[in-house]
Amino acid sequence: MRLRHAAVAAFGAFTLLLTVPTSASAATGEFQYTVTGLDGRPLRVVLEDPESEQCITLPEVADPGAGSPAHSPRNRTTSTATVFTEPGCEGDSFTLRPITGYGSARLQLRSVVFS
Repeated sequence: MRLRHAAVAAFGAFTLLLTVPTSASAATGEFQYTVTGLDGRPLRVVLEDPESEQCITLPEVADPGAGSPAHSPRNRTTSTATVFTEPGCEGDSFTLRPITGYGSARLQLRSVVFS
């Protein structure tokens, strides 16, 4: 009898774990930005479903001494994107709203975080 009660309790606990919502770990959608390619022409880069709540330093422009920053961001994700002028989410910042947020070529960035 006690074994049956223990099994029912364990099954109930397992079922409860399955029904508890978990937080999303990624922003859904695309985040786009433009960098200067090796040939000097603009190159559009896309981050697909980027991680949320984690600073992402853009690899193409991670070294401030090696080239110009990225620009013209387009936030097509379901999360708010905050872009930063320096790697590691440092420096000046600007917030782009979900789905329709964008910045001009004057908005320069080297890192971004999604919330």
